[in-house]
Amino acid sequence: MTDLAKHTWPEADRILGPDTVVILPIGSTEPHGPHLPLDTDVTIALAQARRAAARLEKRGVRCTVLPALSYGLTNFTEGFAGTVSIRPGTLWAVLDDIAVSLSEQGVQRIVFSNGHLEPAHVNVLRGVILDFAERRPGRAQVVFPDNTRRRWAETLSDEFKSGDCHAGRYEASIVLAADGPSVREDERGALPPLRIDLIQKMSAGKTSFKECGAEQAYCGDPAAATSEEGEELIERLADMIETSVAEAWPDLFA
Repeated sequence: MTDLAKHTWPEADRILGPDTVVILPIGSTEPHGPHLPLDTDVTIALAQARRAAARLEKRGVRCTVLPALSYGLTNFTEGFAGTVSIRPGTLWAVLDDIAVSLSEQGVQRIVFSNGHLEPAHVNVLRGVILDFAERRPGRAQVVFPDNTRRRWAETLSDEFKSGDCHAGRYEASIVLAADGPSVREDERGALPPLRIDLIQKMSAGKTSFKECGAEQAYCGDPAAATSEEGEELIERLADMIETSVAEAWPDLFA
């Protein structure tokens, strides 16, 4: 596995090419309760990307991981300090520019590894991949294993499937496994489980965590998180990318 940004340009010239799978981690900078850092979604996306790249390289597939995109649509955390949001058009343009720039360097295979689950953010990613859904001369194909889709969501934890998982057991477990020192353990252990029926409230028109009743920018059960569960969840997330790459580009495994 290799992080592209840790290489020199001559090394990057040898790494990038039509048979290299380039993984772009996508997260956000936003509040995740009083116990998890603002870069929680970035940590999750990087953990998924790096674990998937390692697994693919064991199978003989050349991979590289781009620096994470740390900003997204974060309207639901409005009103909490530390929220940094960008507009849908900005996110679309950045993703489009990255795909075009890589295409110009001969890259033909890109994967989005997304850790930020806000629906408006995910919808932008879905739109971008429609523009890059097919391999064409001089243009990369982009694959997006969308873990909010039922196929992938069913492979994750019960809390994730419930929707009440923002900074809860699901996300806290992954951060414990991938970046344990960043978790405020005294705060996490004191937080009670919080069910806010997030999916139903979104459907009813609520537009922020505060409106939904998440007064500390979390829901779910963060106190129940473990690093062991986090390791298992990272493996499941990595499997989404590995499987999607095998389905999109079976020639890499021949």
